[in-house]
Amino acid sequence: MTFEYDAVETVARLMALSARTAPKARGTDVIRTTIATGDDLVLLARAMREFGEKRNASFFIRDAGNIEASDACLIVGALLADTVGLDCGGCGYPTCADMLKAQGENLPPTAPFGGPNCTIRMTDLGIAVGSAVKTASIHNVDNRVMYTAGVGALSLGWMEGCGVAYGIPLRAAGKDIFFDRTG
Repeated sequence: MTFEYDAVETVARLMALSARTAPKARGTDVIRTTIATGDDLVLLARAMREFGEKRNASFFIRDAGNIEASDACLIVGALLADTVGLDCGGCGYPTCADMLKAQGENLPPTAPFGGPNCTIRMTDLGIAVGSAVKTASIHNVDNRVMYTAGVGALSLGWMEGCGVAYGIPLRAAGKDIFFDRTG
């Protein structure tokens, strides 16, 4: 362990705080976070590889390599069974009750995310992820938002109650491992 590794873990915690305190519609917190380090990074990478191999999605396998080389990974998700209650129709349903009733009905069992989701809650998730990566940037920790890592975390059951999640792997090194990627 190096002091850089310890610093990255501290920044991951600060990022989780940023996600938690990010503005949310109606002030209702639907955001969940977890931090993967050490052996959990290996488990996450394995889940991502398995998902990619089953679906012939090479970018999952590429991203799994980044996860294994990371110092930590913050996972940020949003609860599935929640709406703002505005009946805005942004989800494609006329009412929030209709959307909640439809959750999981037409999704194939292999779908990586649960849904449909409240559009406003997905915006809350985006703001939380943006707040978290801002914190990483302020502290000069290399990072990348990964759909693939969120899918891996969901497949592992790490984000109970969440329908959508994103991963933000973190690394402190002389060169950004998330920049020159192939595949």
